Amino acid sequence: MHHLILGAGPAGVIAAETIRKHAPHDDITVVGDEAEPPYSRMAIPYLLMGNVDESGTYLRRDPLHLTNLRIKQVSASARRVDTVAKRVMLDSGQAVDFDTLLIATGSRPMRPPIAGIDSPGVHACWTLADARAILDLAKPGARVLQLGAGFMGCIIMEALAARGVVLSVVEMGDRMVPRMMGPTAGGMIRDWCQTKGVQVFTGTRVEAIEAGPPLTVRLSNGNQLNADLVISAAGVKPAIEFLADSGISCLLGVLTDEHLQTNVPGVFAAGDCAEAFDKVSGKTIVSAIQPNAAEQARVAALNMVAHARGQAAASELKGVTQINVLDTLGLVSTSFGAWQGLPGGQQVELTDVTAGRHLSLQFKDDVLVGCNSVGWTAHVGVMRGLVEGQVKLGVWKDALLKDPTQLMPAYLACAQAQSAWAGAQDARRR
Repeated sequence: MHHLILGAGPAGVIAAETIRKHAPHDDITVVGDEAEPPYSRMAIPYLLMGNVDESGTYLRRDPLHLTNLRIKQVSASARRVDTVAKRVMLDSGQAVDFDTLLIATGSRPMRPPIAGIDSPGVHACWTLADARAILDLAKPGARVLQLGAGFMGCIIMEALAARGVVLSVVEMGDRMVPRMMGPTAGGMIRDWCQTKGVQVFTGTRVEAIEAGPPLTVRLSNGNQLNADLVISAAGVKPAIEFLADSGISCLLGVLTDEHLQTNVPGVFAAGDCAEAFDKVSGKTIVSAIQPNAAEQARVAALNMVAHARGQAAASELKGVTQINVLDTLGLVSTSFGAWQGLPGGQQVELTDVTAGRHLSLQFKDDVLVGCNSVGWTAHVGVMRGLVEGQVKLGVWKDALLKDPTQLMPAYLACAQAQSAWAGAQDARRR
């Protein structure tokens, strides 16, 4: 049997390792579009900070790790998938047949339609090649303008600030981290960054970039800034364009069921390109975070092995949730689940601007379905546990609506009771 994996990021590597463990004699091929050993994009900011070298970004210490597991690696990009013939055509001209296929191609940076976005000195921060270019330009005192202040943008911003550059950030949303934070929380993060010496423009677009040096960046608010380096961090999208006309169902990402299988038997998806069910919101989402990618890869790999053997699915994904913890220049913020709330739900907010703390809780019936926090580091684990566990709060919901700081007692009272009940039910079934 031949298992073909498209993508050499965390999802692809974990899937390959899992298949090898459970199918020691099957053939496995991993196709990646970069010449580097498999690495973590999330480690690139730490490379920019100087905390790790390039080898520190590698997913496995030994560059020959996959080779030693008898996993074939191909450096190419998928161009077309023929699900009838069970064949993938690569940009190298090679055609690769498969018995099972995993789509783990991740995501790619979006290129905003800005005049001059392709000018020398404008870079994304997505690959090791990007990181090398940024390291060459982001010297202490260099003028750097960053386009985008989302989750990854804030992590990149922190890495740049650590390099001692003069940093400006432009975000077209009305606040920082707009897909993760509400107006109050996003505004607090912006204000915090400005106290740390970062110039932040929200509700502003980059209208044009004129080639330099220095680069001249024209903003929609009328300002014009000079920059030695412009970084485009305007978001990402699933890298699934090659699936057009394949018959594989896609919305924002590749649609999967609870087994990570697509609508085509034997074809699976995992990671940032997969769209899976979110038990909190009750809909499918692309949850582009590494813990979800790892679990999806494990589940998909086990089911690929089962499918190849003609067996029933071997594992089921318990669901994905939106989980984000962000440290922005020392200010910790979190976003869990349906942080914007659900129709018919209730919410409560508590803000202490002087102390730099904000808490927003969203409820549906007596379940905490989402939350935002800024500066509430003591409650991070509790908030995640309540949201992910879909813990029924009972009378504690009303207590939290009156005083949202009572998260810990609510968790201890309700989560432990729910766990004990579940344990008793399991014991009865045995």
